Amino acid sequence: MKILMLHNRYRERGGEDYSSAAEVNLLRSAGIECVFHQVDNRDVKRFGLSSAVNAVWSHSTMKEVASIVLDRKINVVHVQNFFPQLSPSVYWGAGSTGAAVVQSLRNYRLACVNGQFFRDGRVCEDCLGRTPLSGVIHRCYRESLAGSGVVASMLVAHRMIGTWSRRVDRYIAVSEFTRLKMIEGGLPADKIDVKPNFLESIPPAPGSGAGGYFAYVGRISKEKGIRTLIEAWRLLPSRPPLKIIGTGPLDDFVRSAIATMPHITALGACSAVEVQQILAQARALVFPSEWYETFGRVAMEAYSVGTPVIASDIGAVAEIVQDGITGLRFRAGSTTDLAAAVERFLGAPNNSIAMRLAARETFLKKYTPSRNIELLLKIYERAMSAASKRKSTKILHV
Repeated sequence: MKILMLHNRYRERGGEDYSSAAEVNLLRSAGIECVFHQVDNRDVKRFGLSSAVNAVWSHSTMKEVASIVLDRKINVVHVQNFFPQLSPSVYWGAGSTGAAVVQSLRNYRLACVNGQFFRDGRVCEDCLGRTPLSGVIHRCYRESLAGSGVVASMLVAHRMIGTWSRRVDRYIAVSEFTRLKMIEGGLPADKIDVKPNFLESIPPAPGSGAGGYFAYVGRISKEKGIRTLIEAWRLLPSRPPLKIIGTGPLDDFVRSAIATMPHITALGACSAVEVQQILAQARALVFPSEWYETFGRVAMEAYSVGTPVIASDIGAVAEIVQDGITGLRFRAGSTTDLAAAVERFLGAPNNSIAMRLAARETFLKKYTPSRNIELLLKIYERAMSAASKRKSTKILHV
């Protein structure tokens, strides 16, 4: 089996970039040949007319993919992220050779203009299963009318020519929540498998949680629930220590808000090693996200060191956190409900010990490299079986 992994890297390295590289390493460590073809959005100086056209259909990347597949005798083309430089034309380039095509669903781009189902500080499903006109009207892609129009045109054009339904053999959703949401968005239910993310390196032992503090790790932004977190901490009479790790557009808000709250510390960006060490000694990770997380990677990282998670009941995070077993859940966006969950956690130290054991066991059962490679190879096999039943398609010119 030979794999071609395609990925359009983001300007700011994020979870999708880490996960894509991790899957390449996973395949190679299993002795499977994997060609990693990556383009980088940092190389795009200006998103002009030619870039907009290529985002909908790129002849050059279509032909380049077909050439790589034929030259390297590739069996499976696995697309992580195609937007905007690669474009969905890569599916057609791969299909023209007879190779199987797999697409990871790490965001909601195929059903939402901004890929998040989040607008104006709230969950938004206006375009779910519909023509994405609302996404253009509200300038959902980077607050740009032109940019939003490009994304909407890409979505509509490829729905019309059957790219999403006929040119992809298998989709990989990173959670059951994401799978169901994308089915609502129009993707074929019988083509979507669920395979979670994983950690490349397994911590040798769980942490003790002896640091006595709670931790937040993530982007400092509205959709991540940072405002809700700060305001909930104001309500806690016990004033437990909280460490905030990350950066983002609400950095100034956090600095201002915690100026009179000495029990909260903003650490900014930290290395992966530092994050793991902080999580290992935390009493719990607080995950107050207010949008539809497709997975919730930091929750998995907390589990790896046996740290429970106090999470909002929305998106895939609600699926990952078993209420009362590996952590607690609270109503998304509710400061009072979050504060109550923290007090409940503090009031039951014996339960938190059991949660630490359950969190580590959950990680070892679901999120290790050995479990992940097993799932991934089965998906590739299904994709190759589907590809063998269809004829190679001539490269489409539009």
